[in-house]
Amino acid sequence: MPQDPAAALSSLLRSASIDDHDEVLKAANLAIKADKNDLLARHTKLVALLKLDRFDDAVRFLAESGSALESKCVIEKAYALYKAGELEEATSVLKNAGLRERSLQHIAAQVAYRAERFGEAGQIYEELLDGNVGDEENDLNINLKAVHAQAEWSGLSAPSEPLRNMPDSFELCYNVACASIARGELGYATKLLQRAAMLCKASDDLDEEDKQAELRPIWLQQAYVYAREGKLKEALDLYNSIGSLRDDDEDFIIVARQNRLSIETKASNPYLLHRQMAGGSVKPVNAKLFSYQSSRERQNSYLLDLDVHKANGVEEKTHKFLQQSEQPTNSASVNAMAVVNAAAVADGLDDRAAVRTLQALAMKRPFDVGLLLTIVQLQLRLSRKGAALSLLQGFFTRLEKEDSDTARDVRFSPGLVALAVSLMRAQGHENSAKAEFVTAAKHWTKRPTASSDSLLRESGIELMRSSNPEDLKLAGSAFEKLFTEHKGSHVASAGLVASLAAVDTDKTNQHLSELPPVESLIKGINVKSLIQGGVVAAPSRPSTKKRAATDAAEKVTTKRRRRRLPKDYEEGKTPDPERWLPLRDRSSYRPKNKKGKKKAADSTQGGVVKEEETLGLVGGGGVKVEKSGGGGGGGGAAKKKKKGKK
Repeated sequence: MPQDPAAALSSLLRSASIDDHDEVLKAANLAIKADKNDLLARHTKLVALLKLDRFDDAVRFLAESGSALESKCVIEKAYALYKAGELEEATSVLKNAGLRERSLQHIAAQVAYRAERFGEAGQIYEELLDGNVGDEENDLNINLKAVHAQAEWSGLSAPSEPLRNMPDSFELCYNVACASIARGELGYATKLLQRAAMLCKASDDLDEEDKQAELRPIWLQQAYVYAREGKLKEALDLYNSIGSLRDDDEDFIIVARQNRLSIETKASNPYLLHRQMAGGSVKPVNAKLFSYQSSRERQNSYLLDLDVHKANGVEEKTHKFLQQSEQPTNSASVNAMAVVNAAAVADGLDDRAAVRTLQALAMKRPFDVGLLLTIVQLQLRLSRKGAALSLLQGFFTRLEKEDSDTARDVRFSPGLVALAVSLMRAQGHENSAKAEFVTAAKHWTKRPTASSDSLLRESGIELMRSSNPEDLKLAGSAFEKLFTEHKGSHVASAGLVASLAAVDTDKTNQHLSELPPVESLIKGINVKSLIQGGVVAAPSRPSTKKRAATDAAEKVTTKRRRRRLPKDYEEGKTPDPERWLPLRDRSSYRPKNKKGKKKAADSTQGGVVKEEETLGLVGGGGVKVEKSGGGGGGGGAAKKKKKGKK
């Protein structure tokens, strides 16, 4: 008599160890075929599908099994949706179920991590660490550091407290190193990556195959660090040591191939590089890349298209992407696409023509941050600082007229505020720069500080130097916001004490005890040698103010004229007394032609004075004529007189 399928399945599940999940799946299928309402068999089949990494099949099986199985298998359903990439549905399931159980909290943190909600993921992991962690502490710390690293890569701020001791696990070393790379701390990251590789090789919990699999991401990150430091040979040697990428994950293959091809010298030909980048069986759409990774991959593809003169195609694709994006936005991927689109539109134009073309385009896209920054950059290349600042301030005015939180967040985004302050200071507008800090600090003290920590810190430092009590209170509010967000930052505590010491001593007292003593900060510093070495001062900016009238007058009076002497001047020789007379009036003047001699003879000096008489004219007036030198009462004139008609 054949054994009952349900009994066979129960007997199989009671085994001490079940490693053959295919066998379990077959037994579950037989039990379900015998009884379609057997929830145990369906639950067993669902777990077997998850163990076999058949997540899409698990999601479909859950949908076919009805609400009875779904209500019983909330954890399995959330996990299957998470692994299948359906993050929104997984979030909805977890939200409806609540996060009372630690298992659901773990899945919720993983879903938030893959959905790039890093703040939410970090908060869940911190709550898990505050509870009864048991043996989970090491894994939770590793996952929390991974969340911090991804937040840094995505442009968000994350806690970066220095480690007292080097991590004792290669996973923790690797995650902390990734966060350091995102912050630009390349030297510290290299030490951590080298320690991670050493700990991985010395691990007793991994076999040789697993060690090689864990070492490959470490080498990939180290090669990236070498490339950032300009050590291209070392980077290529590491890429070569990684070997074939055939058996790796698709996202690993995409990142490794693009980073390697971007630094290989033989790919200097843009057409060859374009061909190599487009080759390969793995496509970026199939890889599970984070948004900042997929954005970089898309940018690289479009820039290579521009290098091989496919500007029209790039303009069309980026324009379509921008039409589907919300404007204005602080999204780095959207604004980067706007820059690529501007490059495609202005392809082949010089800077002046490109400015005119892009300014006409900006009239159609008045809230495009990437396009604005491109035009500002071109204006600065043309040494038009005033035009660049005017363009930026006009953009600020348009954003301030928009009544939305998104527009205000873009208006006071750290990058745009830093650009405005640098342009104002370059032109000597210190008061305007301070006013920009004040308005930015007022905005972000009332808003979440997801990506504005650096702006709040710099605004607080700038306002802390003021003697105005209102500025000092605003600086204290900025540092208090930082202190609250980061749960006890020493920088925020020091800023609070420095800004509020003169206006609010009650708030400073609680922070004074948390600050390290001054002796510990200056330990090992030879103050006397520093003073003897002198103070290095930054070059002073040329003053744009007009000088006072008294200074100009003094400068004019003290100016000495340079003496001008003739070429034939001889010391001690008496100068010609007639040197101030015109040439024709000097005694040494001799005319060269007859006309000149006649003029000299007719001159009054030493010549005969001619007599003149005036003849009257009918109607008034007269004409001077030379008087005749002969006598006879005008007989000569009478002889020449002609007869008139009678």
